Amino acid sequence: MSTYSEGLEEFLTVLPQIVRQRIEASNRPEKLIEVVLDYGRPAEARFLDGVERYPDLMVSELDIDYVSKSLGEFGTDNRAGIERTLHRISAIRNRHSKIVGLTCRVGRAMEGTIDMIDDIVRSGQSILMLGRPGVGKTTKLREVARVLSDEVGKRVVIVDTSNEIAGDGDVPHPGIGYARRMQVRIAAEQHNVMIEAVENHMPEVIVIDEIGNEAEAQAARTIAERGVQLVATAHGQSLENLMLNPSLADLIGGIQAVTLSDAEAQRRGTQKTVLERKAPPTFDVVIELLDYDRLAVHNNVQKTVDMILRGVPPRPEIRVRTGEGQFDVVQNEQTAEISDPSFNQRFPALARNGQREDRPVREPKTAPKPEEAVALKESSLFLRIYPYGIARTRLERAIREKRAAAIVTTDMEQADAVMAIRSTYQNKPKKIRELAGKQVRTVVVRSNTFSNIATALDELLKANPVPQQSAVDDKALVEVQAGIETVLQSGKPFELGPQSASVRKMQLQMIESRRLASEAIGEDPNRRVRILPTKLA
Repeated sequence: MSTYSEGLEEFLTVLPQIVRQRIEASNRPEKLIEVVLDYGRPAEARFLDGVERYPDLMVSELDIDYVSKSLGEFGTDNRAGIERTLHRISAIRNRHSKIVGLTCRVGRAMEGTIDMIDDIVRSGQSILMLGRPGVGKTTKLREVARVLSDEVGKRVVIVDTSNEIAGDGDVPHPGIGYARRMQVRIAAEQHNVMIEAVENHMPEVIVIDEIGNEAEAQAARTIAERGVQLVATAHGQSLENLMLNPSLADLIGGIQAVTLSDAEAQRRGTQKTVLERKAPPTFDVVIELLDYDRLAVHNNVQKTVDMILRGVPPRPEIRVRTGEGQFDVVQNEQTAEISDPSFNQRFPALARNGQREDRPVREPKTAPKPEEAVALKESSLFLRIYPYGIARTRLERAIREKRAAAIVTTDMEQADAVMAIRSTYQNKPKKIRELAGKQVRTVVVRSNTFSNIATALDELLKANPVPQQSAVDDKALVEVQAGIETVLQSGKPFELGPQSASVRKMQLQMIESRRLASEAIGEDPNRRVRILPTKLA
């Protein structure tokens, strides 16, 4: 992974001299992320591996004025830059519009940052990247623009709202290659510049940073409908975040409430009002940047959204960088094999008993081997968590991302632990009271957010250690999860691949936790598990 001339000297020049000297004395300016200067408070330097605060360097008005006068004019978004560099300085103002704080961020153009998604970028599909601030979304956009313009030979136009992708000044930074850049004079007018780029400059690819409101989401849909490849970032950390954001939901097709007739609701086994996707998604692929070297890929956004609306948690492809130019797929994307419902189409659902009403219930041909059944009763290789008021899909996502030896159970009597939401737990509901006297760990979550659920999961795992599954074939466990969802959605048996007896025990336990029957078929070394649509009592 190589780096262009970062212009770090120019960045340090605009800082107060004493702050610059401290950063240079740290002997790690190449790891500098940003410098924070707040009036009346100590200066702060943030590095990749930590934060340094300088209690003896209190920021004065003169320090803030020195930096402000060294820059160009601040825009309506309170951002300014250093000409011909990628550095960004953002201002904090008081009620009288006086600058009282500055965030000076180092901008870098780095080759090789998209090695893990290079195949997706070159595929011609529209890509939406999500992730928390500072995880590298803009850096990847910059490299995407260079690769598509220089190596693939496409006509690329960047809509650069705050000059963050191609740098400040009229001459773009060389980090974008031969891509063209359109500056946005007023941030609120970004959607108009997006449409102008398509109408006036005949691009094959448009790159956009931070789609943040409904007008920009609609402009993105207009661009996609004209056959232009879109590569963009948006606010949010996951695909589920977009679905819950009314302003940006259109990026993944939009969500609408549909009222069903009594007969249709009974046939589906659902309430009369259900949620459905109302249009094709604007983006073909969604990439969640989990960390600098780890990401999740939803390769078929349309299918993933439809499955989430049907109550099936997403299981994206997980990619992890293992070295420079090398990465490994640690989890393949798994989706139930169902017919593509397209948009706003009535698709079959399960009846209340978990089966289609027009499909006879199949009895299991054989029971699991006696030794397997005994092993399941005597020990538990997974921590069974009962969610009370907790979003099940978010809990399953936390388990998946942490690769924890845990499963979600709907039977409280089988639970080893309970995760409850504070608002319901405070009332001591009957189900919680029934646990009195039992050795079941209960953790209370303040709110139904993914971060809180993930933190609570860590607490449960520490308090309830379970046998390690390092020797277990991860692909086999992913396969059984996908098989369970396939059976629940299709109502048809699903046959897993041959596995050893120890792995089959885990698979049987996971199937049992979802209240499904199963059978062991074949002879070693081809003995395997078949998941049946029959519900256990």
